[in-house]
Amino acid sequence: MENTDNTNEKENQNTSQSNPNENITDNSAENSENSAETSTFENTSNASQNSEQKITELNDKYLRLYSEFDNYRKRTIKEKLDIIKTANEDVLKAILPIIDDFERAIKANEKVEDVLAIKEGINLIHTKLKTITQQKGLIAFESIGATFDADIMEAITHIPATNESQKNKVIDEVEKGYKLGDKVIRFAKVVIAQ
Repeated sequence: MENTDNTNEKENQNTSQSNPNENITDNSAENSENSAETSTFENTSNASQNSEQKITELNDKYLRLYSEFDNYRKRTIKEKLDIIKTANEDVLKAILPIIDDFERAIKANEKVEDVLAIKEGINLIHTKLKTITQQKGLIAFESIGATFDADIMEAITHIPATNESQKNKVIDEVEKGYKLGDKVIRFAKVVIAQ
């Protein structure tokens, strides 16, 4: 048994001494594997950094674009509010002279005893107001004698028709109807024969 143990030991020694190149080859293989792993790790690290940089750039572009759109939205809302606030400015400027005329008429009526002069003054102011509103697109439409149209008229009451030709026709107008362009802004309040 001793011989066998000695023989095994010698073989192990011979094997380790007889193959020093094997150890070197094994070490080279390990070194090349380590360098390949390091290279792969560096490539992965570079790719990760590139990806993070792209994500940061895209996020920055997104935030800038969002901010620009938000500023645009706020600016257009402000412009719309300004337009709404000043939309009536033109009409009100046109009506101001009529208000002045009424104030002068009130002062003049304190001293005047002639009723015809007062009537004439009121008619002049009324005509001036009608002219200005017509220039701005306000149109009064006639409804007396016309067939009732629910799109532009509002029936206040119905009365019995005296003959067949009056049926469903407007007999009286309590308030005139007005259009601004093609849009009805006030329905005519009418009495209809039935």
